[in-house]
Amino acid sequence: MVMRMTDTTLTAGAAVLALLAAGCGTVTTPSAASAPPARTTTAHTTAPHTTTAHTTAASAADTGRATAAGAASARYGAAARTTAARTTATQTTGAAPQRCRTTGLRARVGRQDPGAGNRYAPLVLTNTSGKTCWVYGFVGLVLIDGRGDVLRTRTRRESVTPHRVTLRPGASAHARLHWTVVPSGHETRCPASARLMIIPPDEVAHLEVPFSTTVCDDGRIDARPMAPGAGL
Repeated sequence: MVMRMTDTTLTAGAAVLALLAAGCGTVTTPSAASAPPARTTTAHTTAPHTTTAHTTAASAADTGRATAAGAASARYGAAARTTAARTTATQTTGAAPQRCRTTGLRARVGRQDPGAGNRYAPLVLTNTSGKTCWVYGFVGLVLIDGRGDVLRTRTRRESVTPHRVTLRPGASAHARLHWTVVPSGHETRCPASARLMIIPPDEVAHLEVPFSTTVCDDGRIDARPMAPGAGL
């Protein structure tokens, strides 16, 4: 079945979810609430603030990230409900691998390939669990700037048929990302991102990795479904 290309616009003004009260780690659950090539998922914390102004700013940034993560999870985690019936039998019998969960994955963005104002890069997910699992479909994405604020992000699914990718422990799958660095339409300049929030297929928890680039066309990133291997 060919997936129809859709737009998802994530803004910090969506319904607020309490996701990140004191900074964001490697994996965070929204309901409880690039960078140099080949860098892996890293965790970071927020140092204590001693002034009311700084505390308020940090709280606002956390709220924006929580809102964006919640909206992306609602959009991209919805597929989990459609696959629940299909996976329940295998989970209870142990006859087949289960879906890869966020807590058992590590993410990174590979080398960016430039070309006439365009950028291409693999978003790599690696199975860090001790069991074989599988991924299927598209990731959700949220751009974050150097101050920790959410940037306008439009994740557009390319019309490519997804296939299940089985990952043994240590194996990787990738999604090809494409974006433009040339301003278009009303744009005079494009915002610079520092990090990328990633919601794996069918999941609601997210990962966060370095992602230093500029994304034009109102934050549009074209994404293909997960495919085997770590390279384009």
